[in-house]
Amino acid sequence: MNPQPSSPPEIHSEEFLRLLMRRQLRLSCACAAAFLVVLLGLPLANYFYPEAMAQRVFGFTLTWFLLGIGFFPAVWVIALYFIRRSIALEESELNSVSGSKSAAGK
Repeated sequence: MNPQPSSPPEIHSEEFLRLLMRRQLRLSCACAAAFLVVLLGLPLANYFYPEAMAQRVFGFTLTWFLLGIGFFPAVWVIALYFIRRSIALEESELNSVSGSKSAAGK
């Protein structure tokens, strides 16, 4: 007997959801790591480079400037990246399953 080629998973199957969740988990871990770098970067910079972080920028120390101006935009960029990549993962999985169904039906 010849083994049949593996067919792509159905859209609502456990295999499809598991594959999608695994890819989204990798994306979540990468975004969480980026957030931790942003979150822990400022205290570590203050600890290892106190002179540089005490420099004045627009009347504020570099520490306060980065905290006030840089932290929230960095978090927004990470969140925006996560949302866009997550949607793109879902769409690519859906297209791969839908595309293989239409090719199998021909």
